[in-house]
Amino acid sequence: MLNQPADGPGLKKHITGPLLFLFILGDVLGAGVYALVGIIAGEVGGVIWAPMLVALLLALLTAASYAELVTKYPRAGGAAVFAHRAFRVPIVPYLVGFCMLTAGVVSASALALAFSGDYLAVFVDVPPAAGAIVFLVAIALLNARGIKESLRANVVMTALEVSGLVLVVVAVAVMLGGGGGGDVGRAVRFGEDVDPLLGVLGAALLAYYSFVGFETSANMAEEVRDVSRVYPRALFGSLLVAGAMYVLVGTAASVALPADRLESSSAPLLDVVTATGVPVPGWLFSLLALVAVANGALLTMIMASRLTYGMAVQGLFPAVLGRVLPGRGTPWVAIVVTTLAALALTLTGGVAVLAETVVLLLLIVFISTNVAVLVLRREAVEHRHFRAWTPLPVLAVLSCLVLLTQLEAGVWARGGVVLAVGVLLYAVARVRGGQPVRYRRAEEARGRGAGTGRPAERR
Repeated sequence: MLNQPADGPGLKKHITGPLLFLFILGDVLGAGVYALVGIIAGEVGGVIWAPMLVALLLALLTAASYAELVTKYPRAGGAAVFAHRAFRVPIVPYLVGFCMLTAGVVSASALALAFSGDYLAVFVDVPPAAGAIVFLVAIALLNARGIKESLRANVVMTALEVSGLVLVVVAVAVMLGGGGGGDVGRAVRFGEDVDPLLGVLGAALLAYYSFVGFETSANMAEEVRDVSRVYPRALFGSLLVAGAMYVLVGTAASVALPADRLESSSAPLLDVVTATGVPVPGWLFSLLALVAVANGALLTMIMASRLTYGMAVQGLFPAVLGRVLPGRGTPWVAIVVTTLAALALTLTGGVAVLAETVVLLLLIVFISTNVAVLVLRREAVEHRHFRAWTPLPVLAVLSCLVLLTQLEAGVWARGGVVLAVGVLLYAVARVRGGQPVRYRRAEEARGRGAGTGRPAERR
């Protein structure tokens, strides 16, 4: 039978459309954009907006698969749930979930260390490890208090994130309006010796990573009200808004400063605002960066705890991880375990090395999800859901494969170690009597009316 949470019937549906939109937007915007502009400028010159648009299109391909599967199977667990239903080899959904979980926990550890580093030192000087521990514990307490409270905090932090990016655009507009400098022509000029096509494609591979984060929302599906209607609108809307922000910020940056200045800077957006002459104090951008990092860590740990909960309910993890806090409706055991894992990573000193495997792990997850949406077309469910145009998941798989070819051998080696650990843990679970395949049978019986296979809607 399907494992049920020990402390109640399941997660509470507290997430509305606007909250989900802001959740995804806050996770996609993240802290990376503050350094990303300079890296892309080094690849293409002033035409920063072009690879941003290409990356947005690549992200929308995989997002279409998530929109279909989340609305078709609205359960915590996300990509692991989809793989569980699509593939008949039990280890596949386990490894998909393990990749997603590992990527999330490592990302949260890296964000915790980033939070307690140079940005925090502007305000208070504390050892990075100590700051990271306090930071992760605070995130865990907010996560355990309730999804509604966590997402309310995300609303505030996302607003501050967006405000920082808007500030860049407005400052450059003021510079142009006041005749204080800037060169609009730089926004349509490629760098010297840059092939336009190859340059844009190469930079798009970098820009693509700035859109990663939307996939975490799949793990919130069980807590979304009217998920079939709300989820696609929130997903595509947030990606389009984030893409528009990236295009505007990239264009503003290239207008304000030449590409070589952006490329050589470790804080390109701060340099852009400084170049405009608009009196914005330096500490303000440090504060906005801290907010962006904190928001990313909060949303990542929400995802990790819900994914752990979902895999426990499926029988892929021990049932104790599916326990829900009475009254709050939050997966408290999963929150504790994922927080302890993140804390351990911050104390090892190896987060920077392991963080490079995050991209590889997420691309594996994306390939699985895009294949799963095609495999599961043969299943009908008794409710309406979003349906992606069939060529979209095919193109999404191809785009992920292209991205994988750009990863270095060292990243593949580290990713292989992570996968090997996942296989070992899976083997231990099976030896101890785990039977994750039972979840699929139980779901098939419940979702198809005990084997009748009669769909409620016909397409």
